Amino acid sequence: MITKIVKMDSEAQNTEELEYAANILKAGGLVAFPTETVYGLGANAMNPEASTKIYKAKGRPSDNPLIVHIAQVEDMEVLAKEIPEEAYQLARTFWPGPLTLILKKQDCVPKETTGGLDTVAIRLPANHIARELISKAGIFIAAPSANKSGKPSPTKAEHVIQDLDGEIDMIIDGGKATLGLESTIVDLSSGAPMILRPGCITKRMLENVIGVIDYDPAIMGKNVDPNMIPKAPGMKYRHYAPEGSLTIYEGEMAEVVKAINLIAKEKTQSGSRVGIIATDETKEYYHYGTVKSIGSRKEEATIAAGLYAVLREFDELHSEYIFSESFADNSLGQAIMNRLLKAAGYHIVKVYEK
Repeated sequence: MITKIVKMDSEAQNTEELEYAANILKAGGLVAFPTETVYGLGANAMNPEASTKIYKAKGRPSDNPLIVHIAQVEDMEVLAKEIPEEAYQLARTFWPGPLTLILKKQDCVPKETTGGLDTVAIRLPANHIARELISKAGIFIAAPSANKSGKPSPTKAEHVIQDLDGEIDMIIDGGKATLGLESTIVDLSSGAPMILRPGCITKRMLENVIGVIDYDPAIMGKNVDPNMIPKAPGMKYRHYAPEGSLTIYEGEMAEVVKAINLIAKEKTQSGSRVGIIATDETKEYYHYGTVKSIGSRKEEATIAAGLYAVLREFDELHSEYIFSESFADNSLGQAIMNRLLKAAGYHIVKVYEK
């Protein structure tokens, strides 16, 4: 298959190319497109065969549900039933934007799209290209991240090309994703609201709208039941993983820097390729391996936006060992640590002052 690749300006979309992409989707094909979070791999959400193509292209487990992207809030009622008032409150506040709601599905939504579940994950993206594509296609678009399953999510079209060129019909290059982390996922399908995946819409922001909300225990824990049925993407399987072994170091920053320098020196002297994930505030203190800043601790959003790109850069360098600082487990830091821990397979070293 030859993958058609087109560049597009978010503020001035190419109507002809968008119509071409829309026709691919309506015909059951696959199109990768930008959103404000990461790039998505889109197919017709109401076409079981099209959704199945997504799983095949990504190498994604078939019980890992897909998120359905819509063009307007009212579309939620076509896809979901028994919609609680909290869903409307959150939609009015955060849509379009990086929030996914899990609701009981209507019978018209195929289980190939929902991973076999009786619930459906729904999002209304803010990215202009994404929304225009949904509108022109006149369908709902199922779209997980546009990468091979388990690899770092794509925040640039180049990442999608690396993983899926020749395997899907089209890639729309709309520039760098502005947020860089997948959407926050909130389950409203049964009882009390629950955060299944943290993101840029934080717990505090959600509670300001609907009151108390809890995290699902599986978010930060490593003891995930292998027999669990995941209600949302990223809950069960290892995600975001670089090719090399990633270890996170946690503790007082001076001690973390000391510990990483020590292990990095040992690994480089033994001939291994080493990468270090630092921040703007600490990068100058590391003396071994390849050091890359993920962003500034004063601006957590820069860290979120830079995470996946840095992991992919270390893949390009064939880094065998990657050592990372940890981040505060609050606000946006919760989402950053969620992704880092999954990428590291929960391999974390706690550093104490000696």
